[in-house]
Amino acid sequence: MDAARIRGYSRYELRRTVVKTICTRGKLVIVEGLDGSGKSTQLDLLHKWLSNKGYLVVSTEWNSSPIVKRTTKFGKKRRLLSPRTFSLIHAADFANRLHDQILPALNAGALVIADRWVYTAYARDAARGLDHPWLRDLYSFAVTPAIGLYFDVPLEESLNRIVTRGEEPNWYEAGMDLGLSDNPIESFRIFQGMIQKEYERVIEREPILTRIDATLPLIQQQMLIREIVEPELAGILQTDKHDLQITLLESGLSGRYFSDQAVS
Repeated sequence: MDAARIRGYSRYELRRTVVKTICTRGKLVIVEGLDGSGKSTQLDLLHKWLSNKGYLVVSTEWNSSPIVKRTTKFGKKRRLLSPRTFSLIHAADFANRLHDQILPALNAGALVIADRWVYTAYARDAARGLDHPWLRDLYSFAVTPAIGLYFDVPLEESLNRIVTRGEEPNWYEAGMDLGLSDNPIESFRIFQGMIQKEYERVIEREPILTRIDATLPLIQQQMLIREIVEPELAGILQTDKHDLQITLLESGLSGRYFSDQAVS
């Protein structure tokens, strides 16, 4: 990129452009949606299908970096996390996974599938009152995915699925820190509705996100997802699944993030 072009870029545009230029071999597929939308189930099915076809697939999920787990657990237990602190912790998690897991895998030619991307922060943190420009600047180093899927589900359906599974949202998941209701379930309902509205705003600005009707039968959703993903598989590194560990090492992919991939 020459000096004249650099002068024409804002700080936000320049950081995004520089990151994009260093990861061209692999592809990134991300999923978004409310809790209870079924996105994680569909991502797991996609991972199994791609792995069985011999593609090198690396999975990553929101808030899974070991560098923030202790801090997050401590803050949640004592209810010390303000909306901005919570957002910064998630950004630290994201940056660590991007540097140590996602970019190395993309540069090696793998297909990276991510359960939540920056759009989760744009929706959840905005619902907690943080400014959209601040959030976009915070995550301006992020890679733009090749494919983004938003699992669209009615709010009541997502809540019913969570209740049916016997899950109870924790204090922060329910949005209890926002004082929406003294009842955790009602607070969760209100907070999820706020997040859903923010997702709608995100989708208007992010053409990369494709809606998936999450009320369709599970198999029908999966077939639709495969139709979307399959054209992006050209050039993705392939390996015998029994030699996955060897392929990871030959590709220079080692460390705590990739040890789990070899046994999944």
